[in-house]
Amino acid sequence: MKIGVALASALLSAGALLAQAQAPLELPAPQKTGGRPLMEALALRSTSRAFDKRELPLQQLSDLLWAAFGVNRPDGRRTAPSARNTQEIDLYVLLKKGAYRYQAQAHRLDPVAPGDLRAFGGTQAFVQDAPVTLVLVADLAKTGTGPLEQRREWAHADAGYISQNIYLYCASTGLATGARAYVDRALLAPRLVLRPDQLILLAQSVGFPAGSR
Repeated sequence: MKIGVALASALLSAGALLAQAQAPLELPAPQKTGGRPLMEALALRSTSRAFDKRELPLQQLSDLLWAAFGVNRPDGRRTAPSARNTQEIDLYVLLKKGAYRYQAQAHRLDPVAPGDLRAFGGTQAFVQDAPVTLVLVADLAKTGTGPLEQRREWAHADAGYISQNIYLYCASTGLATGARAYVDRALLAPRLVLRPDQLILLAQSVGFPAGSR
């Protein structure tokens, strides 16, 4: 146990220092028109476990993140609801070149850790093929006071709303996606420099369908 705690602490410190050396990834403004109509997207919504290894264009990554949990109103509210508007779900983005945290208000990606952490975003082999893995993390420090079990239940519901936004965006634009709860949290959490009250709820891979060109 002491070795595990020491390793986690070392990873937290190293990750924080390395992230500080990286520059934020500025995203282009999201395109809020286009794609298939809602009813067609619902008809096409599905889970995929096979992905082409091509990276998503930066514009498409921008659109994906905005659709998932971006700001859609002047008062700072988002594309997915959250209990008491606490907005406690953070999107961590695992790319080949590093891990980032989505800052919705500024619409940019802040660096968390360098290097390819996609393999830590799931326990199945296909997760290394998808160019993007989104990790939905509940920051319970944002949920205020009240019974912990209740606040966790709300966070799980809020993550579900965001996951469905991702599914519908992908169905609307011809991308493949698949959500999963099978994540090695003990390995991934310290690499994302998470605190004990930040909980990994889901991971969801996104990319072009396997074999598409």
